[in-house]
Amino acid sequence: MEAATGAFLEKGYSGTSMDDIAKLAAVSKQTVYKHFADKEKLFAEIVLATTDRIDGTVELVAAVPADAETLEENLTRLARGFLEALTQPQVLRLRRLVIANADAFPALGAEWYEQGFERVLATLAESFAHLTEQGLLRCPDPLMAAHHFSGLLLWIPVNKAMFHGGPRHTPADLDHYAVTGVRTFLAAYR
Repeated sequence: MEAATGAFLEKGYSGTSMDDIAKLAAVSKQTVYKHFADKEKLFAEIVLATTDRIDGTVELVAAVPADAETLEENLTRLARGFLEALTQPQVLRLRRLVIANADAFPALGAEWYEQGFERVLATLAESFAHLTEQGLLRCPDPLMAAHHFSGLLLWIPVNKAMFHGGPRHTPADLDHYAVTGVRTFLAAYR
């Protein structure tokens, strides 16, 4: 699976053959077929296996303390961790790979989104609902607020990465996106 992941990320789905994967894994092609019926099933398993990596991000967005004095600081810390997790080169490459093959495998793309990013958004919405109940935020639609929050943070670095073929941000850029994103979010939802 590690060899297949590297091959798919390097050459894309259509540019990768089972021969390539076998060669990279230093096994016979028969061995690859013994474990995976075809390239499509192998690709699907690799893509969906990455949704487990989102657990840390889910935990991060679930733990926003309900403290009025440190709300902006806590949300900025959350925003920075969120940005760090979702702008990793491997995450961006996988996102690009899934999007590039969404026409051929729409159900796989939808499942990857639902098990990954959509789960993060739902958890973030729960956190915003809790902060609304505590009187710290005003979120009549917590899920939409979660979309707004993530959009404010990810729009610039992810789009730049998608169009430039890789990350184009520095740690200082991510700090700036976190601070300004949270300030804008709070201007609308505090």
